[in-house]
Amino acid sequence: MKLAEALAQRSAAVRRVEQLRTRIVGSARYQEGEEPAENAAEVLAQSGEVLDELERLIRQINRTNSTTLIEGGGTLTDALARRDVLRLRHSVITAAADAASGRDQRGAVRQLRSELRILSALPVAELRAQADVLAKEIREVDALIQRTNWEIDLIED
Repeated sequence: MKLAEALAQRSAAVRRVEQLRTRIVGSARYQEGEEPAENAAEVLAQSGEVLDELERLIRQINRTNSTTLIEGGGTLTDALARRDVLRLRHSVITAAADAASGRDQRGAVRQLRSELRILSALPVAELRAQADVLAKEIREVDALIQRTNWEIDLIED
């Protein structure tokens, strides 16, 4: 099985656990004299099985990520960390540019010449240019990760 397939299975398992959790909560209590919609104990047992499978998948995915070398050096885990930090960095830079440009302040337009002017403490154009460079780098790292996910076989137990 390819790593990308295991990632899709992991995602499906997480969704399934959430669905089972909702069903358990909905059937955990019922009114005297009525029957619950489902047997909560059986649904709870199902969730245990899905969670065991999820743990197995996560272990295999993590093992594969930590041992798979990618082009440019480093492991797939290193690339994932790089992408996560790039996304956070992009978010911070974009938020700074938005705040400095007044984009996040609705209705903050001067009405009279006597009102105080609001000045930018940061170079908005430079921040936007940095955000563009970061966005490109995120796309490149993400493409490398996605390509690797479809090329690499999952390390099985």
